[in-house]
Amino acid sequence: MNPAESYLEAARRLVDTVAAQTDAIRTAAGWFADTIIKDRMVHVFGSGHSRIMVEEMWPRYGSFPGFNPIVELSLSFHNLVVGANGQRQAMFLENVSGLAERILRNFDLSADDTALVVSSSGCNIVPIEMAEHFRQQGLRVVALVSLAHLEASSSRRSDGKKLSEFADLVLDTGAPVGDAMVRIEGLDTPVAPGSTVGGCLLINALKAETAGRLTAAGHPPKVLSAGAVVGAKRAVELFEAAYDEHAHRLARLYAGVGPAAHD
Repeated sequence: MNPAESYLEAARRLVDTVAAQTDAIRTAAGWFADTIIKDRMVHVFGSGHSRIMVEEMWPRYGSFPGFNPIVELSLSFHNLVVGANGQRQAMFLENVSGLAERILRNFDLSADDTALVVSSSGCNIVPIEMAEHFRQQGLRVVALVSLAHLEASSSRRSDGKKLSEFADLVLDTGAPVGDAMVRIEGLDTPVAPGSTVGGCLLINALKAETAGRLTAAGHPPKVLSAGAVVGAKRAVELFEAAYDEHAHRLARLYAGVGPAAHD
């Protein structure tokens, strides 16, 4: 096979890996649907390139409100690469203890919420501490990782704990150790990562299953839809209604922030 064919063949195996996790996907989707029905939020966090999974969940066509995308630019602003706001700083900040707690200080969390924390390695400090803090607040946590890479890697935490140890359920993208999936003759390092492919498969499987459960429970979601599918008028109505619902859900996360709000 040529390199492109090798990558596509490896990607097909990722589909099989995700398909083998149907029961876990259905369990996580059940938790997410319960949260959304209670007018609360599923908090979705990822740093570095895991930010892609956060934005894949919401907002985009075929997605719906109920998810709180937590994206810190300092941890995921990649396009400058070097210089101010460069990748070296982002990778450094990803392993600063205490940053996760400061991020979550902005939200009034509830045990009715759930969380999805994405980290390919599961070994960087900020994603681990996000999951740890969610658990401390009584939230169920789903971790989305590359299990082979997590198991082969060392945690950056001093106690050696990894993201999977603070999760109620772990989903595996199926990506190999090091993420890159293609070996090329004459090149001593593999190329073409797979965690994004496996991750997006899991995100959208979760999304579809959650939508099914919401609909079956009498709470059909407001799905962002193209005018070419539902007509221009209906598409605008859905967009406005979905964004309004997101704003109202988000307002609840701010209303009780800080000790004064609970006095």
